[in-house]
Amino acid sequence: MNEPLIKIRDLHFARGDRAIFKGVNIDIHRGEVVAIMGPSGTGKTTLMRLIGGQLKPDRGTVEIDGQNVHALSHDDLYALRKRMGMLFQSGALLTDLSVFDNVAFPLREHTDLPERMIHDLVLMKLQAVGLRNARRMMPAELSGGMARRVALARAIALDPMMIIYDEPFAGQDPISMGTVVDLVHDVSDAMGLTSIVVSHDIKEAAEISDTIFLLSGGKVIESGSPIKLKRSTSPWVQQFMQGLPDGPVPFHYPGTPFAEDLLSGSEASDYD
Repeated sequence: MNEPLIKIRDLHFARGDRAIFKGVNIDIHRGEVVAIMGPSGTGKTTLMRLIGGQLKPDRGTVEIDGQNVHALSHDDLYALRKRMGMLFQSGALLTDLSVFDNVAFPLREHTDLPERMIHDLVLMKLQAVGLRNARRMMPAELSGGMARRVALARAIALDPMMIIYDEPFAGQDPISMGTVVDLVHDVSDAMGLTSIVVSHDIKEAAEISDTIFLLSGGKVIESGSPIKLKRSTSPWVQQFMQGLPDGPVPFHYPGTPFAEDLLSGSEASDYD
């Protein structure tokens, strides 16, 4: 198999005394659709920020297309980011710009293309997400599903080599969710994109992913195809994939036992 587009090795990262990652290793190959999954608080969004260079690891490396992200100069990191698309959970559309101008924004900001060519490129991207005829609408006039699709058109405006989706299915009705699922798959396939999907929606993520990485306790607990994970004998994997309330993942945040807390009496710090 070809050299991975994204290679993460021995990644360690902590916030204060809390370790988020304790030696994460991940390979993501060109053209793959990869899902990053795990319970809330396991660092999925933090991992995306480390890949994008917004955060620096305490130890370990993140390489994209052979470049060590955290060893790049400011200008080189900026150039690399232009080759990475990002679809935010909220869509993050610019509210004072029309649909057309939202998609045109990265083209105007990062290229010297003539306006006529930008016009044609924007129409092509909006056609790909089914919203060419909504180009004159404002973000406030869009449904949640439409806003997500416009954001996708903007994310692919510069023909990136990879795109990161942050909870692309969250808050969608069944029809909109199905549309977004198809779009992620079709856009990735048509453009040869490497796609990273951060999601809690097991069914939808499994439907489009070539590989799933399950994170917990600062490590990759298991990885593989959706079929492999569904057949896993790991209690942790089965608890997550089936959405079981009881299992290795505890309900309570770790700390002092309840009985001990009760017997200790009140603490001033509890009321500060």
